[in-house]
Amino acid sequence: MMQSVYRRSVQVFFLVTGLLTLNLTGLACADSNMGSISEEAKRAESRAEKRALIVIDDYIIGPEDILEISVWRNPDLSREVMVRPDGKISLPLIGDVKAVGRSTSELRDDITQKLKSYKENPTVAIVVKAVNSYYFYVQGAVGKIGKLPLLSRTTLIQAITLAGGMAPDAVRSRITIFRLGMDNEAPQKLVVSYDDIILRGADNVELKPGDTIVVPSETMVLIP
Repeated sequence: MMQSVYRRSVQVFFLVTGLLTLNLTGLACADSNMGSISEEAKRAESRAEKRALIVIDDYIIGPEDILEISVWRNPDLSREVMVRPDGKISLPLIGDVKAVGRSTSELRDDITQKLKSYKENPTVAIVVKAVNSYYFYVQGAVGKIGKLPLLSRTTLIQAITLAGGMAPDAVRSRITIFRLGMDNEAPQKLVVSYDDIILRGADNVELKPGDTIVVPSETMVLIP
């Protein structure tokens, strides 16, 4: 009788121990899966944040950009060049080539086509060594005036911060953005209130290459 009770007790003990082990293993697996999901969510969020900084989807070459043009197995035809103010670059054999307003792939294809008159099946690669054509200007009642690079997506509030913030006598309700006309569009003049953006939910204007921001002071003559 005692042996039977003892055996049943041992069986119950191992049964409970087994159930506890399964529960703990399940919890550990669940924690591991939650950790994996959490890490993946963090990576997805990081990728989204990086994509949000992109100024444009496809880089368009502009004046003063520095390009490295490489022709495979032809070092004499390879060059590092700066895009001139007239929008062109100069290369051996083919001379001047229009670069401004083109993507690197479009410029590569044009150079490849022109080189075919001198070389069979040329292989051309283009690397943008320095981005000098994406910029904006800030002037007026700010801490630092001048030309600033536009290498990531930048809003008006961020641009003013990069310029050292506004001076005490700045007219916050009359910040003006002068925007160049692109692709046959007319130039624009945008008048923005800093306080409307900060306090009233107005649109925080996203800058475009070539924008000029003017923060007027109280002593300036304002034109309505």
